[in-house]
Amino acid sequence: MRIDYHTHHERCGHAVGTLEQYVQRGIELGLEQLGLSDHLPLLHVDPDTYYPEMAMPLSELPRYVDECLNLKERYRGRIELRVGLEADYIEGYEEQIRELLAPYPWDYLIGSVHFLREWDITDFRQTHGWEGQDVMEVYRRYYDAVRKSALSGLYDIIGHMDVIKRFGYGPQTPEGKAKVRGMELEALGAIAGSGIAMELNASGLTKPCAEMFPAEHVLQQALKLGIPLTLGSDAHDPMKLGDGLQEARSLLWHTGFRELAVFEGRVRTMVPFEL
Repeated sequence: MRIDYHTHHERCGHAVGTLEQYVQRGIELGLEQLGLSDHLPLLHVDPDTYYPEMAMPLSELPRYVDECLNLKERYRGRIELRVGLEADYIEGYEEQIRELLAPYPWDYLIGSVHFLREWDITDFRQTHGWEGQDVMEVYRRYYDAVRKSALSGLYDIIGHMDVIKRFGYGPQTPEGKAKVRGMELEALGAIAGSGIAMELNASGLTKPCAEMFPAEHVLQQALKLGIPLTLGSDAHDPMKLGDGLQEARSLLWHTGFRELAVFEGRVRTMVPFEL
């Protein structure tokens, strides 16, 4: 099964390419399933005064879903499309997120932690936010949010679980690294206990951290805990669709995974995969 469940498109402001261009590229690549998963509109900050080009405007959400559904029908028989969304987890905004997502017929929802309050730790324009911070406290807050996102009942997949490492900020001592391992395990326990899946996101290969999200040692623990895995390139350009996914499949295989999680109508099915 060849899949890519994490993609972004022109509506979000920081990606290029139409939804249909992604679909056509997916067909060229021989994908069997393609997930369309643009960013949830911003809820906890004012889009007019916050950093630009962060997510689709709220007014575009129904148009996005309508276009996804239309493409799903038009390309039926050529590629299986899945209608999804990467929906930020924002602590304290759980009900607003639930209400915004409720009207739409999603196939899956990715729950990702980008924000610690108003600081997007994944935005290259905001790396100055690390200045003067207690790194371990930032990691504690981040993994606490990941744990709460898993327990919220809002999502089907936890996105790029250890993305906090993206720009290379993190503990440098053995003691600090051990503490982070403990935080990761606690978050993984919440994911396993919630019964949801997690993605292996290949985009970290091209970031300063130079490794996938999550790292191999996290995948090993996920396997022990029985957490289902899915795959995503996190492409922000149709020509980058599928980038890194062969390496991701190989990493999953050598870790011991033999199945991938796929979704339709928010129902998960496990399908075998091969290298």
